[in-house]
Amino acid sequence: MTDVLVLVEGQGSVPTQNTLELLGAARRLADATQGQVKAVVLGAAPTPLTAGLFACGADQVLRAEHPLLDGYQGDVYVAALTQIAGQAEPQVILLADDSCGKEVAPRLAHRLNAGVVTEVLAVEGDGPAVLFRRQMYGGRTIATLVAQRFPVVATVKPRTMAPASELAGRTGEEIAVALTLETSLVRTKVIQKVAEEVRGVKLENARVVVSGGRGLKGPEPFKQLEELAQLLRGAVGASRAATDAGWVPASWQVGQTGKTVSPDLYIAVGISGATQHLAGMTGSKTIVAINTDPDAPIFKVAHLGIVGDYKAILPKFIEKCKELT
Repeated sequence: MTDVLVLVEGQGSVPTQNTLELLGAARRLADATQGQVKAVVLGAAPTPLTAGLFACGADQVLRAEHPLLDGYQGDVYVAALTQIAGQAEPQVILLADDSCGKEVAPRLAHRLNAGVVTEVLAVEGDGPAVLFRRQMYGGRTIATLVAQRFPVVATVKPRTMAPASELAGRTGEEIAVALTLETSLVRTKVIQKVAEEVRGVKLENARVVVSGGRGLKGPEPFKQLEELAQLLRGAVGASRAATDAGWVPASWQVGQTGKTVSPDLYIAVGISGATQHLAGMTGSKTIVAINTDPDAPIFKVAHLGIVGDYKAILPKFIEKCKELT
């Protein structure tokens, strides 16, 4: 029996996409091992998330409220989750592989004397065993790791797992968890928050992504990519070479050190296909590559490859899209 503890978040009463993916993974693992899914909600005040979490597969919602949980603080989250895990006694703890998960997971594992696995692509139950799959060697291969002891803390790479299916009317047990947190835990404070303006669809949620790389040779061609993405109701991405060069914001980066996307359509323009970039987009259902180099690695993963100059190809493609849309 494998009980799974999931750190969740939401926007109002709606679980975030990361949370839905975590719940989906947790539900499948719990079902395979006759365990339970326990969702943790941290905050300074009650939230309306509970019903949505039950509907998406949680058996228990552990609601922890404390003034120090008003906004994310790594030290406070680690202390809170350590106490909650001590009470819930899960075998597996799942967090999103975002800035919070990357900071909290290893520290939480140390506190619990637990194992830790990061950037997980799949979690599976095989009889009594729990298997974790993750990319290795820059995405060149997939490793299967078997848990040798419990608990195990794992971070799940966004957009790699099927989200939970909502079942209206599903209920569960809501539990209020009392925490003991000292103000001395807060060793940093937020001075300023700068919100980035997002036009259209968020990159990680887009069903169509149009990405550009070093082959575009500057920031100006990205305007064409934006025009195409807007026509296709998608978002613009970029390789690390393009973001490092300052042509586009770092938040546009797709890859191992950027965002992971899995759209229905991924159009790679002037991207050679380095393993760092492929690690962030190989989950795409259909990949179209445009490159002047017929031997570019991107063509090995592309479903459709066009060898040619994007300057000649994109304008015609955009014109055709305008006719069709």
